Amino acid sequence: MLIEAFLEYLEFEKKYSKNTIQAYKTDLVAFKDFCEVAFDQEDLEHIHYNQIRTWLVSLVNANVSNRSVNRKVSSLKTFYKFLQKIGEVTVSPLSNHKALKVQKKIQTPFDQTEVEEVLQLIKEGSDFESVRDRLVVEMLYSTGMRRNELINVKEEDINHSSKTIKVLGKRNKERYVTILPSVYKTLQEYLRQKREIEEVDLEVLLVTKKGVKIYETLVYRIINLYFSRVSTKAKKSPHILRHAFATHLLNNGASLNSVKELLGHSSLASTQVYTHSSLEQIKKVYNKAHPREST
Repeated sequence: MLIEAFLEYLEFEKKYSKNTIQAYKTDLVAFKDFCEVAFDQEDLEHIHYNQIRTWLVSLVNANVSNRSVNRKVSSLKTFYKFLQKIGEVTVSPLSNHKALKVQKKIQTPFDQTEVEEVLQLIKEGSDFESVRDRLVVEMLYSTGMRRNELINVKEEDINHSSKTIKVLGKRNKERYVTILPSVYKTLQEYLRQKREIEEVDLEVLLVTKKGVKIYETLVYRIINLYFSRVSTKAKKSPHILRHAFATHLLNNGASLNSVKELLGHSSLASTQVYTHSSLEQIKKVYNKAHPREST
């Protein structure tokens, strides 16, 4: 009952997405099942830290990564904060827990040449799927939208007079992104062809050739397909294209605060992960501009 109450709290008060809520549910149910088997205990409000630690050790022994273990701990921490909020516990059993050390992953974004080559490639086809794929790539790169945000854009979110799109981000936070003239041209052609599909979903913007809303795997396949033809980078995904969007803006002089707003981040700490890719460019600017460079 407490888990269900917690999930309702996340949905109705915190306005978390369905995917986030499902992740919390998976972690909590797994922990609850472990406690029932290992300790014959069902009441999570009476759990002690040593029991949690036993679960964490079992995860590590099962070769679960430290990053994944920390995410599961984060789920538990949020759950026990909720139990404190409603008076079920006075002190969280995780109040003194220290996260496991995680090696930071440095993701390499697509460089501007690779993006330009893909933008040339996607102009080749003129059928519905080709135009849609072109719109997907152009929108992701020109706006920095997350994959899930792009999938959920509705036609009514597009303001054709101001050339902007209302984007619903994490925790239902709204922001507006600009449609570049070249992207708007692709959008108009896409909408024209979309209207020719029988029984098409006119509420959502992006659909399959059968007229139904596109899905996450399809967007991933589109990005991976085109960028595999021009890039040798290990990871080719919508997130890497978002990464490229932020990095290229920073490389060309955009402020960190501006990029933060465009990405829909709640804090600069989230945006700063993109700055490492700009360090080489910053060094070049520094070496060229600093008065001592020529000495």
